[in-house]
Amino acid sequence: MSDHPKVPRTPPRFSATFTPDTMAEIRRAAATGIYDIRGAGAKRKLPHFDDLLFLGASISRYPLEGYRETCGTDVILGSRFAKKPIHLKTPVTIAGMSFGSLSGAAKESLGRGASIAGTSTTTGDGGMTQEERGHSSVLVYQYLPSRYGMNPDDLRKADAIEVVIGQGAKPGGGGMLLGQKITPRVAKMRTLPEGIDQRSSSRHPDWTGPDDLAIKIAELREITDWEKPIYVKVGATRPYYDTALAVKAGADVVVLDGMQGGTAATQEVFIEHVGIPILAAIGPAVQALRDLNMHRKVQLIVSGGIRNGADVAKALALGADAVAIGTAALIALGDNDPIYEAEYQALGSTAGAYDDWHEGRDPAGITTQDPVLAARLDPVKAGRRLANFLSVMTMEAQVIARACGKSHLHNLEPEDLVALTVEAAAMAKVPLAGTDWIPGAGKY
Repeated sequence: MSDHPKVPRTPPRFSATFTPDTMAEIRRAAATGIYDIRGAGAKRKLPHFDDLLFLGASISRYPLEGYRETCGTDVILGSRFAKKPIHLKTPVTIAGMSFGSLSGAAKESLGRGASIAGTSTTTGDGGMTQEERGHSSVLVYQYLPSRYGMNPDDLRKADAIEVVIGQGAKPGGGGMLLGQKITPRVAKMRTLPEGIDQRSSSRHPDWTGPDDLAIKIAELREITDWEKPIYVKVGATRPYYDTALAVKAGADVVVLDGMQGGTAATQEVFIEHVGIPILAAIGPAVQALRDLNMHRKVQLIVSGGIRNGADVAKALALGADAVAIGTAALIALGDNDPIYEAEYQALGSTAGAYDDWHEGRDPAGITTQDPVLAARLDPVKAGRRLANFLSVMTMEAQVIARACGKSHLHNLEPEDLVALTVEAAAMAKVPLAGTDWIPGAGKY
């Protein structure tokens, strides 16, 4: 026998580059020869609002007394040129999600919830449904490259028009709606054959640059008698220049969508590797507005992974006028609810991770066109849940604003924030906590 003690073997380690998930995707691609498609947003860890903290008032600042001293939350959108700007009770709006990707009941639920909360909802690709218009006190109509369902009458019925140039989950990419979700009603609204996969254009068919965008905005204003605010929505990639060009083209509102924003369906490689986080995009967009003397004159709505009132307050402190939520709104309706765990398991997923929205088999009845599944969603109850969530988000933002001594959410400012990481400090242009150091401080 050896006199040397047996040395335990070092436990095997996975490669940091070839992780189990990476290897599983290589095997899947090798077996099928097709790329992976899914819904939702980026799942990789990215710098986000959680990397920022507020500096509440103490001796050097004077806080407001909760529930006795008012803290305003309202916002006016579209006051630059529109005859009828939108006045909302809360700066939290509902992002565009189409009928087709969502069920009719889900679209109705979004309208009901937004109306109770005193905010707006947005149509999405595919046109305006009667249920959505009927239950939305303020409805923004998206004007997309596909032109699906677009007609002048619906433009006039809307309260605002959003010209969509890009989306945070897939800037530079077009939309997808697979055949199993193209029912007779969806096909009629979009002028498409039933049951055939739809892939919409990545750019508008009748213009190619900012000069053409100015012409298009003027055309939309003429169609709507200059009444409706015109938004321009861009995916977060080059926010300084895109914001500046949108303003120069005549936009009343700029909508900026970061890569944490969701989508109904696109390539996974797109979701995870194209675009930038919203935390990195707000500062350059605000700087562009300031350089043009348009900050607060042209409103900035930001979106992409906003989940609670703290996120809202941080976005506004960095210079946004309002935020838009999509994935969070669907969760409030009942998406990925554990009560359907057995059915998620049968689909090869689990509650909280289900993202195969393109397949149309959502047990919650939200991202589906199956009439049996869609019937599970009660629009009245789901709308109330969404309204409750919007109310909580607004109150949470108010609590933070009061603690910082602010009488309105729009009085929050970068001086109220510090960062926990060097990356967040550099992106948000606020000091690293405990220091006065802003990494890379200077021009965006």
